[in-house]
Amino acid sequence: MMGQMPEPPYYAVIFTSRRTEGDQGYAEAAERMVELAREQPGFLGVESARGEDGLGITVSYWASEAAILAWKHHPEHSAIRERGRSTWYSACHTRVCRVERAYEFKQ
Repeated sequence: MMGQMPEPPYYAVIFTSRRTEGDQGYAEAAERMVELAREQPGFLGVESARGEDGLGITVSYWASEAAILAWKHHPEHSAIRERGRSTWYSACHTRVCRVERAYEFKQ
């Protein structure tokens, strides 16, 4: 992402996960979730990284807690979340934070 964000406050959802072996449709589903999230009211952006050891961190940014809850309850997102728990992740953790301040550096 590393793009233009609004002035705080806004919200960040931090999703940390450890992948299971093999793709099993994961890459396609992850791409679809980003595409679908971008269509949601209040979505501001997403950043994601995954290490060689399978540990991944995805941070999505939202304008409000209501937007986060709407995303959480979106039927397609709910179905993919359940598939993640049953197939793609050996462990995962979600944290919701309010961003009070933000700083950036560019060269």
